[in-house]
Amino acid sequence: MSKIGFDNDKYLSMQSEHIRQRIAHFGGKLYLEFGGKLFDDYHASRVLPGFQPDSKIRLLQELRDDMEIVIVINASDIETNKTRADLGITYNDDVLRLIDTFRELGLYVGSVVITRYDGQSGANSFHNHLTKLGIKCYKHYSIAGYPSDVKHIVSDDGLGKNDFIETSHSLVVVTAPGPGSGKMATCLSQLYHEHKRGVNAGYAKFETFPVWNLPLKHPVNLAYEAATADLNDVNMIDPFHLEAYGKTAVNYNRDVEIFPVLSAIFEKIQGSCPYKSPTDMGVNMAGNCITDDEVCKEASKFEIVRRYYAACANKVKGKQGDEPIRKLELLMNQAVITSEYSPAVCAALNKAHETGKPAGAILLPDGKVVTGKTSSILGAASALLLNSLKALGGIDDSLDLIASDILCPICQLKTCYLQHRNPRLHTDEVLIALTISAQTSDVAKLATEQLSKLKGSDAHFSVIISEEDEKILRRLGINVSYEAKYEHKRLYHK
Repeated sequence: MSKIGFDNDKYLSMQSEHIRQRIAHFGGKLYLEFGGKLFDDYHASRVLPGFQPDSKIRLLQELRDDMEIVIVINASDIETNKTRADLGITYNDDVLRLIDTFRELGLYVGSVVITRYDGQSGANSFHNHLTKLGIKCYKHYSIAGYPSDVKHIVSDDGLGKNDFIETSHSLVVVTAPGPGSGKMATCLSQLYHEHKRGVNAGYAKFETFPVWNLPLKHPVNLAYEAATADLNDVNMIDPFHLEAYGKTAVNYNRDVEIFPVLSAIFEKIQGSCPYKSPTDMGVNMAGNCITDDEVCKEASKFEIVRRYYAACANKVKGKQGDEPIRKLELLMNQAVITSEYSPAVCAALNKAHETGKPAGAILLPDGKVVTGKTSSILGAASALLLNSLKALGGIDDSLDLIASDILCPICQLKTCYLQHRNPRLHTDEVLIALTISAQTSDVAKLATEQLSKLKGSDAHFSVIISEEDEKILRRLGINVSYEAKYEHKRLYHK
């Protein structure tokens, strides 16, 4: 799992050059719709080993002299306090977070656009708040008949009634806190207003997945479908690209379905459409930077299985229904794998069967499988973490990494003073105890030095683990999955 299959430096070089070429093609002004995660793109790093999670930000930093950022947020999402599931913050707060982060990285944020604006009170309050903070804020309105009524859309009563976003750079990156924010509509509105001002600006789309120049059923593309199983995205051969060039290219259903409308809008605005297919609109060079296809295939199969287990767990947690699970089962069939593809799965289940208690197993980057069992002091995740560090450091399994005179007071603190019924230590508590032990124990110090080697490992558990344990393991770079069942038959599991 530690093998590299993707050349990140080549990717950054090719991608930035390709975007510059697209800017030049349109005479020096390009609106680039930026999809997917700008920060911490761990999905890409998992299925394309070697891809760095911060690659998109590094790409923007290479282009920053010619670039500004426009952040888009849907007024309805403001009104309903829509929340990012991964961060637990509202889209409004995420806009502010994004601005702060971009600024810290030396990137210029030109403005914020509130889309689908219909006078909502929450949108008005957010607009006023941004204005008081000195951030330019524009309003784009709901357009009747969008996106099919081209005649009305491309008129002064359609796109024409939107505020024109004042921009000062040749590349305008349009991004958002999440999907459905109106990035594409914002770009089209700008093209309309720019054209009225005598500027024939261009539009392009940046999406890492699906990778257009990989086969339709390549595991990397199947893994993208797995990641969006709850959105009903489907990869498909781009029929427009095939007809125009006689070559197959992979796109996804929403872009293929909307392309005839986009083409008509381009023709209405600029007289002709600059693209012959939705694939033409993209600027993704990721497929050209794969250095070991087999490594990427293997990594993607692991990812599909992880997504399957996550969907099953989400059903038990009441977050999803059966449909994503059924789709993921089909994807596993297409990838010719089963839910036990990772050796860690069977190892965890066997350990749980042997001990009669929750257990876990981990596939380390060197291919070794290590298990961990629940004890009176350690949960399965904590035991697995310590056993993994022993294996990586060549430490005898019989040795204790943390002295009992450190462990016992922590357990006592939890039960006697913090009112916990369960004295067992979570992974964060174990790491603190291990770090303290390392000050006086060479063995504990050696174990601590192995933490960075856990990155890229695959762990599986026989039960749903705590959110805190899962969070800590992921921060260590461990990919986590678990069976869709709780340790205890209770209604409340926080």
